Amino acid sequence: MGLTKEQAARRVMVALDYPDADAAERLLQELSGIPCYMKVGMQLYFAAGPAFVQGLKERGYHVFLDLKMHDIPNTVKGGANSITKLGVDMFNVHAAGGKAMMEAAMEGVEEALASSAGAKRPTVIAVTQLTSTSQSVLNDEIGIAGPIDQAVLRYARLTREAGLQGVVASPQEVQAIKGACGEAFQTVTPGIRPAGADIGDQSRIMTPSQAILAGTDFMVIGRPITAAPSPRAALETIIEELMSV
Repeated sequence: MGLTKEQAARRVMVALDYPDADAAERLLQELSGIPCYMKVGMQLYFAAGPAFVQGLKERGYHVFLDLKMHDIPNTVKGGANSITKLGVDMFNVHAAGGKAMMEAAMEGVEEALASSAGAKRPTVIAVTQLTSTSQSVLNDEIGIAGPIDQAVLRYARLTREAGLQGVVASPQEVQAIKGACGEAFQTVTPGIRPAGADIGDQSRIMTPSQAILAGTDFMVIGRPITAAPSPRAALETIIEELMSV
């Protein structure tokens, strides 16, 4: 594949799963100079707010705002409008909210672009099934019949029909998604664990090199980096692994 160091770094989304801005800042200082994506999820966003995201953008980072919106279409439309004005590079909704809800998200993006001079178009993606979802949870608790991969593909096709640019899915489903929705349809894959790492609460996982060979566009990696004795060394090892594929 022959990725450069910068290209490999751009494929990694570091999950800033911290309780406050100060804790996240310590990691940012340690990873300074590595041009990876930064993923801001609910815990940090609800604690630090839009100002933290704006600060990441001012420092030159690409930002994935991972809030997984799932509500009535009008509410999601308003949320998408506000997020677009914030200037993030990517955000997500839940595909389970349905086609009308996802279309409303795109309407919110368009209205924000029309009303805000200089606003940048974000990539909008949808969550298919969480990588913590097992077969039994899908069938017995969520109440969706059939295998996980079929549920994921159904949501991926619906996402594409609604006009979004990609999905969040496990790395195990990337090839099927690309086959069904096209190579340009982006995949963002949590559930990435370097060889020998603790799998934590993930059910459907791959190593970084396996995920890149499967064709994923971005991989979300949290604890294997953030909980490592040296987060910088852990991230650099992952980048080197991707460069060697």
